[in-house]
Amino acid sequence: MQPSLVKYNTPILISTTGASKGKKDKKKDAQPAMSQTEDILNSILPPREWTQEDQLWVQYVSSTPATRADVVNLQEDLDKFLQQRQARETGICPIREELYSQCFDELIRQVTIICAERGLLLLRVRDEIRMTICAYQSLYESSIAFGMRKALQAEQRRNQHNKKMKDLHMANRKLRDEVEELESKIAQVEKTEAERREQEERKHKEEVEMLRKMNAQRKEQLEAMLQAPKK
Repeated sequence: MQPSLVKYNTPILISTTGASKGKKDKKKDAQPAMSQTEDILNSILPPREWTQEDQLWVQYVSSTPATRADVVNLQEDLDKFLQQRQARETGICPIREELYSQCFDELIRQVTIICAERGLLLLRVRDEIRMTICAYQSLYESSIAFGMRKALQAEQRRNQHNKKMKDLHMANRKLRDEVEELESKIAQVEKTEAERREQEERKHKEEVEMLRKMNAQRKEQLEAMLQAPKK
């Protein structure tokens, strides 16, 4: 058994695990007669039971009143256990919580022996504190889960945005390539059209020049015919 800050009596052998039908009777006979204070103590701090080498042992909480030296020893044992089990001084630490809970149970035991009503009131306070801690723990765990969900959602949105941005970059690059290709085609068409217009203009000029020459020749022939003497 792991040592505890709560003070217990000497362990009592109840029975062996190999016992069958007579086990319960033997256990019932092994239980000592208890006073009202001991009954209250056992209801507040239930006895510990464990099996060792096929033997069932039980250990009841001590009903011996505590002295000033016991309180000092309790404080020293608390500090020693905190150091031995390497409990953290700050933050959430299950080991520190367990040891302080044992210390509070021991204080309840000491107070209950002196005044049972005061011990029961402390028990009520202890249960209320534990219930509050459990509520805060549930709230903390739910907030952690909520934060994790939000973080995952944010990561998913970030991945989606990155993918969308990558797709947009690719689409933009593709459109730019298409624009460059169209501009190249437009330049080629403009060049071809310019060459064609130049050829047509040159051909048109040659035709006009040829027609002018033909017109001049015919004009000269006509004038020559008109100036020839009549017979």
